[in-house]
Parts: sequence; structure tokens; C-alpha cells
Amino acid sequence: MDLKEKLLSSFMAFEERIDVNTDLHNVRTEALKNFENKGFPTKKDEAWKYTSLNAVLKNDFSVFPKQDNAINYPDVKKFFLHQIDTYKLVFIDGIFSSFLSSTTHDGIDVCLMSSALTKPKYKEIIDTYFNKITNLDDSLTSLNTAFANEGAFINIPKGKVADKPIEIMYLSTGNEAALMVQPRNLIIVGENAQVQIIERHQSLNSNPVLTNSVTEIFAQERSITDYYKIQNDVQTANLVDNTYIAQKGHSNASVHTFSFGGNITRNNLNFYHQGERIDSTLKGITIIGDKQHVDHYTLVRHATPNCESHQNYKSIFDGSSTGVFNGKIYVEKEAQKTDAFQQNNNILISEKATINAKPQLEIFADDVKCSHGCTVGQLDESAMFYMQSRGIPKKEAKALLMYAFSNEVIESIRIPELKDRITKLIASKLGVNIGFDL
Repeated sequence: MDLKEKLLSSFMAFEERIDVNTDLHNVRTEALKNFENKGFPTKKDEAWKYTSLNAVLKNDFSVFPKQDNAINYPDVKKFFLHQIDTYKLVFIDGIFSSFLSSTTHDGIDVCLMSSALTKPKYKEIIDTYFNKITNLDDSLTSLNTAFANEGAFINIPKGKVADKPIEIMYLSTGNEAALMVQPRNLIIVGENAQVQIIERHQSLNSNPVLTNSVTEIFAQERSITDYYKIQNDVQTANLVDNTYIAQKGHSNASVHTFSFGGNITRNNLNFYHQGERIDSTLKGITIIGDKQHVDHYTLVRHATPNCESHQNYKSIFDGSSTGVFNGKIYVEKEAQKTDAFQQNNNILISEKATINAKPQLEIFADDVKCSHGCTVGQLDESAMFYMQSRGIPKKEAKALLMYAFSNEVIESIRIPELKDRITKLIASKLGVNIGFDL
């Protein structure tokens, strides 16, 4: 039985295990039919032209973990931002860990998706927001919706500012020979509210993992949302991350994606403008080697006037690694005075590394300021020579140039402790310790 058949045959058993109302049952059933019709994406799909899941899908994935698996905090402390106090939502093999988590209902809600889906007090919120901005044509989003049950539910009410960052951590123990998990996150940032969120998926051994994640973010008027994704998993971990963000007028939403590890990583990032004076920021750093594969697929849909979007992705590829950047800015006819910027810069430090880049603009308004650009190259030999002539060893000189290449994205991180962590991760990926400001 292949994975698609296993998932389809498991759906009835899944619904029997959870408390689900009629409305959600109908949503799940429709989503499952969509996945059944479309199946897993293949390279025949234009959006997946350069990314194949065939090798991953050959694994015999368990779709439900067999047991709860306890983990001691000292064993995973290094994965958390432990230098500062944070709210924590921790899931082990897809199951919530109350022992490792720190939730709250004091003015804001930082809790479980399963609670939000089943408790009557959240019904109005679920009816209003759940599955309202996802791409119904995306088969993996539909698959996640069919099996959506657990993940992070974050609600920052009107006028509230989250008093500390929120960490969402998905840990895979490897107690299953191969495991598929499907976390679902719902985040509502109310009018004039603010929040900072850090998300990480981490395997604790080398057993294969396939994570199919969906996150919906609703940024209301004049809200500020800072979202950071740290992707530094082992090389048997595979991640498909679908993030959908709807922004109301005068809101500011930013997503930073740091892709350093994993086997195949696919990031689908979709921004939808639903008001004027919106600011959207999409930034990323990718540093991979060996046979790793990272695919960034971005969409910013400008539907209203006087809005801005800024995309800046920096990538460094070594070994036989492969990168994909497929970014689209879509400006509707009504979106006059749009200011949209997209930049993708890539460095290949191996002859076997590959980048497939496709920046796109679709503009139907006539009073806009839009630009996009893409570069692919190697390290500046004259700069290398200059640094070596000043006594800097070749390895350190090479690392300094690559760090400087990434620094524009690093500088926009708004959590100082996270900035330090990312800097250390980059130094580790570059294999040097050259006195970065840690």
C-alpha cells in the first residue's frame, strides 16, 4: 500500500479518534476528496517543476504515532531560545507535550489547536478563520486540512502585545521507523496587537520524517507580526511548509526563513492584501550542501492601493545541493501606488551545485513601482585575494565573504537573542569560528 492509499484508508479511523463536529467533518471530507483527486504533487505540476517527492514517498511512513514519547528538557534545550523567557508549544511526534510547554490564557491565548477545534468557546473563532485563506487547489494543503487536529493556536486580542516571544517546536523522536506528521497552526493577531513567533521542526535521530505543515495567519488592522522559521534538521528529514497570511489595512507582517538543514525542504509562502497601507516582508537565508534540496515558492497578491512588499532571499549552495526560487508578485488592477521589491541572490561554491530561479511580476495596474532581480555567481576572487594578502587564511576569508553576503537579512532580525543564534548557526554551517559578534 502506497502512502496515498494508506492516508485515504486511515481517514475514518482518524475521525473516530477525535471529537469532531459536523461542520469540521464536512470541511475535512471535502479536503480529502481534493487530495484523492490530485494526489501528491509531481514535477508535471508547474509549481513543482524542479522538486520531486518520489524518493521521499517510497518510505513506509506511519501516519499516526504508536505511543506518547517522553523527552527530557536537557536533551533538547539547545534547540530552544533558552537565553530569554518565552511561551512554548512543544509537540513530540505530533503529540502535545505539557511537560516541555509553557502556555497561557492570561490576556492572550497560546494553546492547542485541538482545544480550539473542539471547545465551544472557540467555535466563533474557528468558524471565522479556520481554513479560510488556504489554497484549495494545493493538494498537500488539502491533505493537511483533512487530518488537521493538533498544532499551535495563538490568539492575540485587539490592543494586546505578547509580553514575550512564542516558540513552536515540533520534535520527532525517531521511535517510528518512518513517520509522517501534519501540524496545523492558526494565528490571529488582533487590531493594534503585536506578536513575535519562532517555529522549528527538529528530528532527534536519522529515521526518515515527512512533515506536511500548514499555518494560517490573520493580521488585523495596524497589527505587527514577526514570524521566524528555523530549518536546520537532519538530512533524513523532509518538510513541506505552507504558510498563508491575510493582512488588513496598515498591518505589518514579516516572515524570515532560515534553511540550513534537512533533505528536501519546500516553503510555500503566500501573502494576501486586504486593505490599504499594508507592509509585507519576506526574507530568507539558505546555506546547504551535500545533496540537500531547498525550494522557496512565494506569492504576494497586491489587491489594494498604497501597499508595499519586500522580498530578499540569499542562498549559498555547496556540494551537489539544489536550490529553487519561484517568487511571484501579483498586482491587481485596483492596487494602484503599489511598491513591490523582489531580490534573489545566489552563490554557487561547488561546480555540482544547482539553482533554478524564476522571479515573476504580473502587473495589471498602471501606477506602480515594482522591481525584481536575480543573480547567480561565485565568490569574488579579487576580494579573496585581498583578504588573504592581509593575512586572513583562505577558509576564513571565504567564510567572511559568505557571512557578509547574508548579513543584510540577519540585520533585520528583531529578537537580539535569535540574531545571535542565527549568527552561530551560519558560522557552524560555514565551518569556522572567526570572531563573529556572538
